[in-house]
Amino acid sequence: QVQLVESGGGLVQAGGSLRLSCAASGGTFGALAMGWFRQAPGKEREFVATISGSGGYTSHADSVKGRFTISRDNAKNTAYLQMNSLKPEDTAAYYCAAGRFVSGTLSHYDVWGQGTQVTVSS
Repeated sequence: QVQLVESGGGLVQAGGSLRLSCAASGGTFGALAMGWFRQAPGKEREFVATISGSGGYTSHADSVKGRFTISRDNAKNTAYLQMNSLKPEDTAAYYCAAGRFVSGTLSHYDVWGQGTQVTVSS
């Protein structure tokens, strides 16, 4: 069973950058599609980005397109979310997830990390 651990969250000023990492263990990482989702207080968890097992396909939510970039390093069993030009509305708990295929749908992912908090101050 794959296990996922996120890191890299924190407090940053608006306009700043953070890079989130998602370290995987216990499975064949390169065979898994990875996704990033986020959940703000009082709101539903929403799709941020997804990447195929090979890294050859990526998709980003419109709200983060041009500012966030998903990537992966299969040799390190790690997925990343580079977040630039952060806005206060990006404040949320960020979760990585693993699934069998790329998708923007929460239910298509089988394994979830515990989340890492990102807070953007204005």
